[in-house]
This record gives sequence, C-alpha cells and structure tokens, in this order.
Amino acid sequence: MGAQMMGQRALLHTENLAVGHAGKAVLRDVQLDLQPGSLTAVIGINGVGKSTLLRTLAGLLLPVQGKVLLGETDLDGLSVAQRARYIAVVLTGRPDTGQLDVETLVSFGRHPWTDRWGRASEADNEAVERALQATGTEHLRHRQARSCSDGECQKVLIARALAQDTPLMLLDEPTAFLDLPNRAAVVRMLRTIAHNGNKAVLFSTHDLQLAMDLCDKLVLLRSGDAPWQGTPAQALASGELARAFAGTGVEFDPVGGTHRFVP
Repeated sequence: MGAQMMGQRALLHTENLAVGHAGKAVLRDVQLDLQPGSLTAVIGINGVGKSTLLRTLAGLLLPVQGKVLLGETDLDGLSVAQRARYIAVVLTGRPDTGQLDVETLVSFGRHPWTDRWGRASEADNEAVERALQATGTEHLRHRQARSCSDGECQKVLIARALAQDTPLMLLDEPTAFLDLPNRAAVVRMLRTIAHNGNKAVLFSTHDLQLAMDLCDKLVLLRSGDAPWQGTPAQALASGELARAFAGTGVEFDPVGGTHRFVP
C-alpha cells in the first residue's frame, strides 16, 4: 500500500451492501473502502457481479440492501447533478458519438460544472486541456471520435471522465477489446491519474496480471461468498486469490508471485 493512502479517510465506503437486479442479490456483505490516491481493480469470473457492483457504486442501480456512502452522505440521497460532481463513470463499450470531435466529447465532462446555460468558462476549457494532455489525446482533438481506434477511444472516454474533475472515478472493463500494449497503457494511465491526482480510481477487469502488477488494491468477487479487499501481495499470500479462481484451471504460486494455467 502506497504511503499516500495511509491514514486517509475513505472517499467511498459501503455498509452491509448487497447488489443485484429486481431485488435479487448477486453479491452480499460488500464491505468496500476506496481511498484517495489509490488504484483498485475488481477481479472475478464472468457473471459474478463486477458490472452490477460498479453500476451500484455509481448510483445507476439501487442497492438490494445496505448503503453506499460518499464520505458520510448516502449516495441515494444525492441528485444526479450532485453525484456527477463526485463520481465520474466510464462504462463498457463505445458510445454513439455521431459527428462529435474528440475535444467536444471530452468537454461534455464539464457539464456538472458549467452555468445554467451550459456555457464553458476559462476554467472549464483549462480542465479539458489538462485532460487531453494527461491522456495523450491532444493530437486527436479535431478528429471525429467515431474514427478513433478502440485504444484511442478508451483514452478519450477516460479524458472525458478526467475533465469531470471528480475525486472518484469508476470504470467498467476499460481494457476490454484492447491488445496487450494498449491494456497496459490504460492501466498505467489510471495509476498515474489516481496517484498524481489523489483520486480513488476503481475499475473492473479480467486482466489479472496487470491488476497484480499495477494496482494498489484488489477487490476479489467470489460466487456465494463475500468480496475480499486487500493488496495484491495479501491476495496471493493469503490464498484468497486462489479461492476466487478455484476450479477455473489457474494455479497460483504465493512464493514466486506467479500464476499459470493448468492443462
């Protein structure tokens, strides 16, 4: 755990949280803390509830039970506009951006902060410029967003979330459909955003090695069991990582810090 996380109060905290659909829980007893300056990956097999958890933490789904707290404030008690000043969300897949150019798309992240007529201030323009530079997308500013590659598009969507200037960022599988170099680039970018911007960044992923190498914490989702949260080293040494992937044909070496696929 990085020194920047020690002793800091959680930006997001859950209490007795259960998440699911139509009143039926897929995950129970979710006890989660997201601290400033930290990058956290949500790991688990398909169908275990990663997207459902992310959407509930973002306020897009109501909890089946329990609370999501932002500081001491219940997320359910906030308006959409209030949440947008606290949490930026990037969902899976490419949005329909029509004829929008990249700079305009990124500027949409400033909507929670613009005046009642949606007019951008100099501070808004500066935030957009910082987001483009931080994500390495400034050279794309005049391109139509729909012409961008998958890797470029993911960076642009992260730029939009970064321009929103929130203490929390939640991303649902931001490395899906990307090749290995682009997956690594996106996770490194999220790590830099979290550490340099003192933000709490949480993302779901299937890329176990990148999560182990680059994240400060992991949230392991296990079917029929409460989620586990801790550092990658703790996850490996405690056997929690092996339990999360039991029966999937993956073996973990807690001494060497590696994993392999069993024939």
